[in-house]
Amino acid sequence: MLIPIPALNDNYIWLYARENLPLLIVDLPETDSLFHFLEEQHFSVEALLLTHNHADHTNGVAAFKQRFPQIPIYGPAECAEHGLTQVVNEGDLITEHYRIQVLPSGGHTAQHVSYWVDGHLFCGDALFSAGCGRVFTGDYAQMFATMQRFAALPDDTIVCPGHEYTLSNLAFVQNVWANKSAVENHRVLVAQLRAENKPSLPTTIGLEKHINPFLTATNLAQFTQLRQAKDTF
Repeated sequence: MLIPIPALNDNYIWLYARENLPLLIVDLPETDSLFHFLEEQHFSVEALLLTHNHADHTNGVAAFKQRFPQIPIYGPAECAEHGLTQVVNEGDLITEHYRIQVLPSGGHTAQHVSYWVDGHLFCGDALFSAGCGRVFTGDYAQMFATMQRFAALPDDTIVCPGHEYTLSNLAFVQNVWANKSAVENHRVLVAQLRAENKPSLPTTIGLEKHINPFLTATNLAQFTQLRQAKDTF
Protein backbone atom coordinates (compact mmCIF):
# COMPACT_ATOMS: atom_id res chain seq x y z
CA MET A 1 0.00 0.00 0.00
CA LEU A 2 1.31 3.40 -1.01
CA ILE A 3 -0.72 6.53 -0.22
CA PRO A 4 0.19 10.20 -0.65
CA ILE A 5 -1.80 12.37 1.78
CA PRO A 6 -1.93 16.02 0.63
CA ALA A 7 -0.85 18.53 3.27
CA LEU A 8 -0.37 22.31 3.44
CA ASN A 9 -0.27 23.87 -0.04
CA ASP A 10 1.60 21.26 -2.05
CA ASN A 11 3.25 18.80 0.36
CA TYR A 12 2.64 15.09 0.59
CA ILE A 13 2.79 12.86 3.65
CA TRP A 14 3.72 9.44 2.29
CA LEU A 15 2.34 6.26 3.85
CA TYR A 16 3.74 2.86 2.93
CA ALA A 17 2.98 -0.62 4.19
CA ARG A 18 3.17 -4.18 3.04
CA GLU A 19 -0.13 -6.03 3.29
CA ASN A 20 -1.34 -6.41 6.88
CA LEU A 21 1.75 -4.70 8.33
CA PRO A 22 1.99 -1.38 10.19
CA LEU A 23 2.60 1.82 8.28
CA LEU A 24 5.76 3.72 7.64
CA ILE A 25 5.12 7.48 7.56
CA VAL A 26 7.54 9.74 5.69
CA ASP A 27 7.70 13.43 6.70
CA LEU A 28 4.99 15.23 8.63
CA PRO A 29 4.08 18.82 7.69
CA GLU A 30 0.90 18.68 9.81
CA THR A 31 -1.19 16.01 11.49
CA ASP A 32 -4.90 16.71 10.92
CA SER A 33 -5.20 14.79 7.66
CA LEU A 34 -2.95 11.99 8.91
CA PHE A 35 -4.82 11.50 12.18
CA HIS A 36 -8.14 11.52 10.32
CA PHE A 37 -6.87 8.83 7.94
CA LEU A 38 -5.51 6.64 10.75
CA GLU A 39 -8.77 6.88 12.70
CA GLU A 40 -10.87 6.11 9.65
CA GLN A 41 -8.78 3.20 8.38
CA HIS A 42 -7.65 1.78 11.75
CA PHE A 43 -4.02 1.40 10.70
CA SER A 44 -1.19 0.96 13.16
CA VAL A 45 2.12 2.78 12.69
CA GLU A 46 5.60 1.25 12.68
CA ALA A 47 7.78 4.36 12.38
CA LEU A 48 8.00 7.98 11.31
CA LEU A 49 10.86 8.75 8.90
CA LEU A 50 12.08 12.34 8.46
CA THR A 51 14.11 13.37 5.42
CA HIS A 52 15.31 16.80 6.57
CA ASN A 53 14.67 19.58 9.04
CA HIS A 54 12.59 22.12 7.10
CA ALA A 55 9.39 23.11 8.89
CA ASP A 56 7.11 22.01 6.06
CA HIS A 57 8.35 18.46 6.68
CA THR A 58 8.52 18.49 10.49
CA ASN A 59 5.83 20.82 11.87
CA GLY A 60 3.59 17.89 12.76
CA VAL A 61 6.18 15.91 14.71
CA ALA A 62 5.43 17.39 18.15
CA ALA A 63 1.72 16.57 17.87
CA PHE A 64 2.60 13.10 16.55
CA LYS A 65 4.91 12.42 19.50
CA GLN A 66 2.21 13.54 21.92
CA ARG A 67 -0.33 11.17 20.39
CA PHE A 68 2.04 8.26 19.66
CA PRO A 69 4.82 8.50 22.26
CA GLN A 70 5.99 4.92 21.69
CA ILE A 71 6.40 5.13 17.90
CA PRO A 72 10.08 5.50 16.86
CA ILE A 73 11.15 8.53 14.84
CA TYR A 74 14.17 8.37 12.55
CA GLY A 75 15.98 11.12 10.68
CA PRO A 76 19.29 12.91 10.08
CA ALA A 77 21.12 14.74 12.87
CA GLU A 78 19.72 18.07 11.68
CA CYS A 79 16.31 16.81 12.88
CA ALA A 80 17.55 15.92 16.38
CA GLU A 81 15.63 18.77 18.01
CA HIS A 82 12.40 17.06 16.98
CA GLY A 83 13.06 14.21 19.39
CA LEU A 84 14.45 11.49 17.15
CA THR A 85 14.59 7.97 18.47
CA GLN A 86 17.61 7.32 16.27
CA VAL A 87 19.79 9.50 14.06
CA VAL A 88 20.37 7.94 10.61
CA ASN A 89 22.60 9.05 7.76
CA GLU A 90 23.54 6.01 5.66
CA GLY A 91 23.16 2.23 5.60
CA ASP A 92 20.46 -0.18 6.70
CA LEU A 93 17.75 0.77 9.16
CA ILE A 94 16.04 -2.30 10.58
CA THR A 95 12.61 -1.88 12.16
CA GLU A 96 10.37 -4.68 13.40
CA HIS A 97 8.96 -5.45 9.94
CA TYR A 98 11.06 -3.51 7.43
CA ARG A 99 14.61 -3.27 6.17
CA ILE A 100 15.08 0.31 4.99
CA GLN A 101 18.15 1.57 3.16
CA VAL A 102 19.08 5.11 4.19
CA LEU A 103 20.64 7.04 1.30
CA PRO A 104 22.61 10.24 1.88
CA SER A 105 20.94 12.86 -0.32
CA GLY A 106 22.37 16.19 0.71
CA GLY A 107 22.19 19.34 -1.34
CA HIS A 108 18.79 20.74 -0.45
CA THR A 109 20.04 20.59 3.12
CA ALA A 110 23.47 19.31 4.07
CA GLN A 111 22.23 16.24 5.98
CA HIS A 112 19.12 15.40 3.92
CA VAL A 113 18.50 11.65 3.68
CA SER A 114 16.18 9.51 1.57
CA TYR A 115 14.73 6.07 2.30
CA TRP A 116 14.67 3.13 -0.11
CA VAL A 117 12.34 0.31 0.93
CA ASP A 118 10.83 -2.47 -1.17
CA GLY A 119 11.71 -0.64 -4.39
CA HIS A 120 10.22 2.68 -3.20
CA LEU A 121 12.35 5.82 -2.88
CA PHE A 122 11.08 8.39 -0.39
CA CYS A 123 13.22 11.37 -1.30
CA GLY A 124 11.74 14.39 0.46
CA ASP A 125 12.98 17.54 -1.28
CA ALA A 126 16.00 15.98 -2.98
CA LEU A 127 14.35 14.67 -6.17
CA PHE A 128 11.07 15.84 -7.68
CA SER A 129 9.35 14.69 -10.82
CA ALA A 130 11.10 16.62 -13.62
CA GLY A 131 13.17 18.51 -11.07
CA CYS A 132 15.28 18.51 -7.93
CA GLY A 133 15.36 20.51 -4.73
CA ARG A 134 16.72 24.03 -4.47
CA VAL A 135 20.21 24.03 -2.97
CA PHE A 136 20.06 25.63 0.50
CA THR A 137 22.43 24.48 3.23
CA GLY A 138 24.14 21.91 1.05
CA ASP A 139 26.10 22.63 -2.12
CA TYR A 140 25.85 21.91 -5.83
CA ALA A 141 28.47 19.17 -5.76
CA GLN A 142 26.56 17.44 -2.97
CA MET A 143 23.27 17.67 -4.87
CA PHE A 144 24.87 16.46 -8.10
CA ALA A 145 26.25 13.43 -6.22
CA THR A 146 22.75 12.79 -4.90
CA MET A 147 21.31 12.82 -8.42
CA GLN A 148 23.97 10.36 -9.58
CA ARG A 149 23.17 8.10 -6.64
CA PHE A 150 19.49 8.13 -7.55
CA ALA A 151 20.15 7.59 -11.25
CA ALA A 152 21.99 4.37 -10.37
CA LEU A 153 18.86 2.90 -8.75
CA PRO A 154 16.79 0.42 -10.80
CA ASP A 155 14.59 2.05 -13.42
CA ASP A 156 11.47 0.51 -11.85
CA THR A 157 12.14 2.25 -8.52
CA ILE A 158 8.94 4.02 -7.43
CA VAL A 159 9.84 7.61 -6.58
CA CYS A 160 7.86 9.44 -3.89
CA PRO A 161 8.86 13.13 -3.59
CA GLY A 162 7.66 15.48 -0.89
CA HIS A 163 5.94 18.09 -3.10
CA GLU A 164 3.52 18.38 -6.01
CA TYR A 165 5.77 20.44 -8.30
CA THR A 166 5.49 18.40 -11.49
CA LEU A 167 3.66 20.84 -13.77
CA SER A 168 5.90 23.81 -12.97
CA ASN A 169 9.00 21.63 -13.30
CA LEU A 170 7.89 20.38 -16.71
CA ALA A 171 7.40 23.97 -17.88
CA PHE A 172 11.06 24.64 -17.08
CA VAL A 173 12.25 21.44 -18.78
CA GLN A 174 10.41 22.38 -21.96
CA ASN A 175 12.62 25.47 -22.11
CA VAL A 176 15.95 23.69 -21.69
CA TRP A 177 15.65 20.35 -23.48
CA ALA A 178 15.73 20.08 -27.24
CA ASN A 179 13.75 16.84 -27.37
CA LYS A 180 10.41 17.92 -25.96
CA SER A 181 8.15 15.04 -27.02
CA ALA A 182 8.41 12.94 -23.85
CA VAL A 183 8.13 16.06 -21.71
CA GLU A 184 5.05 17.34 -23.54
CA ASN A 185 3.36 13.92 -23.44
CA HIS A 186 3.87 13.75 -19.71
CA ARG A 187 2.76 17.36 -19.24
CA VAL A 188 -0.58 16.53 -20.89
CA LEU A 189 -1.04 13.54 -18.59
CA VAL A 190 -0.11 15.48 -15.46
CA ALA A 191 -2.36 18.41 -16.38
CA GLN A 192 -5.29 16.01 -16.67
CA LEU A 193 -4.49 14.39 -13.32
CA ARG A 194 -4.20 17.74 -11.57
CA ALA A 195 -7.44 18.97 -13.15
CA GLU A 196 -9.08 15.98 -11.49
CA ASN A 197 -7.33 16.85 -8.20
CA LYS A 198 -5.24 13.68 -8.39
CA PRO A 199 -1.52 13.48 -7.55
CA SER A 200 1.00 13.39 -10.39
CA LEU A 201 3.07 11.14 -8.12
CA PRO A 202 4.62 8.67 -7.62
CA THR A 203 6.94 8.60 -10.59
CA THR A 204 9.75 6.16 -11.46
CA ILE A 205 13.47 6.47 -12.03
CA GLY A 206 12.94 5.16 -15.56
CA LEU A 207 10.40 7.88 -16.40
CA GLU A 208 12.52 10.57 -14.81
CA LYS A 209 15.44 9.68 -17.08
CA HIS A 210 13.23 10.86 -19.97
CA ILE A 211 11.87 14.07 -18.41
CA ASN A 212 14.33 15.18 -15.72
CA PRO A 213 17.54 16.93 -16.83
CA PHE A 214 18.83 17.12 -13.26
CA LEU A 215 18.84 13.33 -12.96
CA THR A 216 20.66 12.90 -16.26
CA ALA A 217 23.18 15.77 -16.06
CA THR A 218 26.59 14.38 -16.97
CA ASN A 219 28.83 16.73 -15.01
CA LEU A 220 28.78 19.20 -12.14
CA ALA A 221 29.04 22.29 -14.33
CA GLN A 222 26.02 21.25 -16.39
CA PHE A 223 24.03 20.43 -13.27
CA THR A 224 24.91 23.72 -11.57
CA GLN A 225 23.95 25.73 -14.65
CA LEU A 226 20.58 23.95 -14.80
CA ARG A 227 19.86 24.42 -11.11
CA GLN A 228 20.76 28.11 -11.18
CA ALA A 229 18.58 28.60 -14.27
CA LYS A 230 15.68 26.91 -12.49
CA ASP A 231 16.14 29.23 -9.49
CA THR A 232 15.32 32.23 -11.67
CA PHE A 233 12.74 30.60 -13.96
